[in-house]
Amino acid sequence: MNITKPDPGQLWQKIPKPTWPTRLGQAGAVVFGIGLLLSLLIFIWFFCRIEPGSGEIAVLIRKTGDDLPPGAILALEPGQKGIQFEVLPEGRYFRDPYAWGWRIAKITDIPAGKLGVVTRLYGQEPAPGRILVDGDCGKAKPGDEKGIIATVLGPGKYRINPYACRVELFDALSIRPGAVGVVTSLVGADVLNGELVAKDRNTYLVGEGLKGVVPQVLDPGTYYLNPYLYNVVEVTLQSQRFVLGGEDAISFLTLDGFNVDVEGTLEFGIERDKAALITHQVGDMEDVLKKLILPRARGFSRIEGSKHPAINFIVGETRQKFQDNLEQHLRVNAADWGVAIKSVLIRNIVTPDAISSIIRDREVSVQNARKFEQQIEQARSLAELTRQEMLAKQNQEKVAAETSRIQAVIRAEQDLAVQITAANRELEVARLESQAAAAQAEAILAKAEADRDVIALNNQAQAEVIVSQVRAFKTGINLARYAFYQKLGPRIHSLLGSDAPTSFGGLFLPYLPKEVKP
Repeated sequence: MNITKPDPGQLWQKIPKPTWPTRLGQAGAVVFGIGLLLSLLIFIWFFCRIEPGSGEIAVLIRKTGDDLPPGAILALEPGQKGIQFEVLPEGRYFRDPYAWGWRIAKITDIPAGKLGVVTRLYGQEPAPGRILVDGDCGKAKPGDEKGIIATVLGPGKYRINPYACRVELFDALSIRPGAVGVVTSLVGADVLNGELVAKDRNTYLVGEGLKGVVPQVLDPGTYYLNPYLYNVVEVTLQSQRFVLGGEDAISFLTLDGFNVDVEGTLEFGIERDKAALITHQVGDMEDVLKKLILPRARGFSRIEGSKHPAINFIVGETRQKFQDNLEQHLRVNAADWGVAIKSVLIRNIVTPDAISSIIRDREVSVQNARKFEQQIEQARSLAELTRQEMLAKQNQEKVAAETSRIQAVIRAEQDLAVQITAANRELEVARLESQAAAAQAEAILAKAEADRDVIALNNQAQAEVIVSQVRAFKTGINLARYAFYQKLGPRIHSLLGSDAPTSFGGLFLPYLPKEVKP
């Protein structure tokens, strides 16, 4: 069976071609889809986008879910509708606007030198009389109570839900140098509570967990304390100076009935360990002065002043003794109060003019007499000093002369010792030179004797040779002739060989035959 392949051109002609309306419908569908997609993106971008900026947070509000319990303002359980506890930090988020709502809020910014006190706006009602609650506002927990949180926030930035917690700003506590902070606890058990033990009652300072002034003080520095929990009063420990004068001068009657006014200066300060007690028991520095120091000073002055007549406060040692006793009395009593007396200076004691001028003139006369006596004594001392100086000078000259004599003797002895040493050295050198000369003479004599012996032996040897030669030549003349010939032989040619008339050989030329002449 033959199968014929269809012609592609014919197949194309058989396919029905779309009409123009169909094509327009397809294009419209595509455009609609794109528009729908763009609309969806625009809806998501403008209506679903949550974008807290820098320094902002987003508080979410759920529109669907379980209803909140009665009185609740936050959704603390998953699935509850209402304001959510957790917040969104800086960033970009997308939520369904039909299920969620949101509010953009500022983050909590606590600047330097400030602190934040947090008040929890949600939770259970606190117990009656309870001011502060525990915990923090970072995370919600079951059983949280409404109220002021004891823990404070230091300087910094915090993402706190403003619908959950309210933050109040307070200045940080700064204790200046030279001062301390006396702390009063505003919360705790009441000291008057009947359940407290007897030692906690009727006391100015309280222990831990009680309401009142605590014995521990704060040293200089910066502290971040909850003002609802503690009240701090700065108390200076620096020395305070009070001038006794005018209306504040100490007045008392003397033994003889005269009125005397004491003017001076008191310098005092509060001890650190007892600052809390004295501040709560007495008051500030002015109270310490008026209630403690001045009454004791005036009482002591009246008692001591009544023991002496007025003249003793003008002349004599009573004034200085009175000042020392007053200072000692105040120091001893102030130590129990917690006050340190630094100094007590009596600058002036004012007595009535009726006796002061008389006593003053008398005192001037006495002082002049003492001055003249002192001048006489000074003149005597000067004369004695001059005599002592002359004696010292004389002794100095004696010492100098004796020193010069001793130095001369020492120098003479040293020169004598040096000369003796030099003479001994020269004597020793001469002795050594004499010994050397004697040794040298002996050496010369020994050498002369040796030379003499050598010459004698040489002469003896030569004589023996000559004797033996004489024996050989029989006579001495033969030996002499032999010696002569021996000396003359080597030179005979030079003597006779020359034909010069002046030579030795020329003497024999006239006697030679002519044939023989050269």
